[in-house]
Amino acid sequence: MFIQVSPEFKKKSTSAIIAIVLFIIVYILLFFSAIALTIGCIAAGLWIISIKPMFFTVMLGIGLASLGVLISYFLIKFLFKQHINDRSNLTEINRNDEPQLFQMIDEIVKEAGTDFPKKVYLAYDVNASVFYDSNFWSMFLPIKKNLVIGIGLVNTCTKQELKAILAHEFGHFPQRSMKVGSYVYNVNQIIFNLVNEDESYENTVKGWASASGFFAFFAELAIKITQGIKWILTKMYSFVNIRHMALSREMEFHADEVAANIAGSLALEESLMRMDLADNSYNAVINFYNSKIPENKSSKNIYREHFYVMNFYANENELDFKNDLPVVKSTESGLFNKSKLNIENQWASHPSTEDRIVRLQKLAITKDADNSPAKTLFKNFEATDEKLTAKLFSNVENEKTQFDLDFETFKIEFKENYNKGTFNKIFNNYYDNKNPNPFDLSLDNTSPIIDKFEDLFSKDKVEDVYTLIALENDKNVINSIADKTYVIKTFDYDGKKYKANEAKTLIPILENQIKILKEKITQNDINIYHYFAGLAKNQNQEDEMRNQFSELLDYDKIYEEKFNLFRDLSKALEFVSTTTPFEKIKKNFNNLKTLESKLKEELKDILNESLLNEEINEQNRKDLEFYINNDVLYFNQNEYLNTNLQQLFFAVNSLHFYIGRKYFLMKKQLLNKMTSLEQARV
Repeated sequence: MFIQVSPEFKKKSTSAIIAIVLFIIVYILLFFSAIALTIGCIAAGLWIISIKPMFFTVMLGIGLASLGVLISYFLIKFLFKQHINDRSNLTEINRNDEPQLFQMIDEIVKEAGTDFPKKVYLAYDVNASVFYDSNFWSMFLPIKKNLVIGIGLVNTCTKQELKAILAHEFGHFPQRSMKVGSYVYNVNQIIFNLVNEDESYENTVKGWASASGFFAFFAELAIKITQGIKWILTKMYSFVNIRHMALSREMEFHADEVAANIAGSLALEESLMRMDLADNSYNAVINFYNSKIPENKSSKNIYREHFYVMNFYANENELDFKNDLPVVKSTESGLFNKSKLNIENQWASHPSTEDRIVRLQKLAITKDADNSPAKTLFKNFEATDEKLTAKLFSNVENEKTQFDLDFETFKIEFKENYNKGTFNKIFNNYYDNKNPNPFDLSLDNTSPIIDKFEDLFSKDKVEDVYTLIALENDKNVINSIADKTYVIKTFDYDGKKYKANEAKTLIPILENQIKILKEKITQNDINIYHYFAGLAKNQNQEDEMRNQFSELLDYDKIYEEKFNLFRDLSKALEFVSTTTPFEKIKKNFNNLKTLESKLKEELKDILNESLLNEEINEQNRKDLEFYINNDVLYFNQNEYLNTNLQQLFFAVNSLHFYIGRKYFLMKKQLLNKMTSLEQARV
């Protein structure tokens, strides 16, 4: 199979090649300058020794000669660096293990016109990838690639979709023109190694410097010179890498076309659209079990639970099903993404899913499809699931023996956790990302006609909420462009291209739109309040309803002050993660005392808050009480006291979590009351 590369791909390839050539020229100039310096330093060292051979001149000559050697070594150290991928999370399989899966790979390899992978591995997650161990010489020598297939991916797609995804991975390598991307990748690895991965080099220089005081000066000088070289290479890294990313995005489109020709456009399109849902579901299961570590609970088969969670989420969001799998449509996210700002991310290695779908739909290639579950490719998928699940949980350290949660119990507990963290669906996502806007409850300033419940939470009203969120986010980004915090040349807004220096002209326009929309949403919130106040009055619950609304609005007023305390504490503790002089550290902790007193008072209120009683487990309560009731040192005898410092950070993070959690619970309590009032009316 041969697929003609696009003009855009050729353009990006040319740009990447030019970048590589420019890097080579710069590198050669640096290299020969280093060689010249090395020869000069060695010659000068020998000359100093020859003038008057003695211990001082010998050591001085050797030190001077080492200066050039160290700089030259810095520029060639990448030759000895090999990138080895961590395989500890992978499980190798062979043809005897899974003959049907390998047969599918055979078919893909043949149609794509590429080589069979060196090894095939199974991973835990919802993904597929190709990797290889590389070094400088792999640019010139053939190197076979390894294929990784995530069991989470197999668990959530059809055979045809899996074929399409694997064909995409092999689609990166079937033609000579695609090797440009691999070449650029290796050049980037070289520059990255030179600029960033220099711990062993610095250790070598420090070791040499510690051998003699005569060498220390020249070692320090070598460090200074290599820092200058690194500055030049950092600029080259950006120059080459931006072009590499642009080429990489085109390579993704090309690989999609290969996959569409092998498995059809629709199979890849539907699998891409479902990928986020499948991945989020997998992470939800992992997070569920992370919370169960203190209880020593594990799973026998996380992939059975993964499949359940994906379908649970799909049902909650009223998605359609096809081939017993959720169908995610591009229109599903339209309601929640109202941004009109478009900035090309020049550092992105992949185009957006939306752009990929548009290309695939234009191709519209149809193929006969086998839409049976991909898991049927395995001899015994359940046994494979359990094997990988056991391997995954083997990394968890428990004080007691783990025991597996049975599937029915998992479903009950997962659903309970989900319901604790979500609002009733009758509100149509209106409150998911907003709180009631503040207004005076004593004023009857409703619209002449109070809307029906369905009108108050209609699609149009929900779209207003998400349009406001998008406008505020867009304004913040455009503000950053205007004040040059975010440095770009151009951007698109509402279909029109702007230069960066034109950003400030958009800000008053957005502010006016935000003002108008806020007033509209606030009026709807007022109507909502009076609608439910009317229901509460009819059901003799008016005082309770008013009090809950009032308490939430009051807490909203002071929430910002509490959050600012968390932000001030976080900022005041930034010095801990940086190199700071001892006296400055002592002064910083001394200045922290006022903020810490406020923190302890807030934590006392949190521990006494009845709404949070079930949210704070016994151990966290004990830890917070200990922190509140004790004054401890965080720095003594010129070193941090890490245990005490961890207690401080735990306290600060607890403030952030629990003030937010209280807000959520107050809001949920109010919405539950509103739900019961509406259901009683019906």
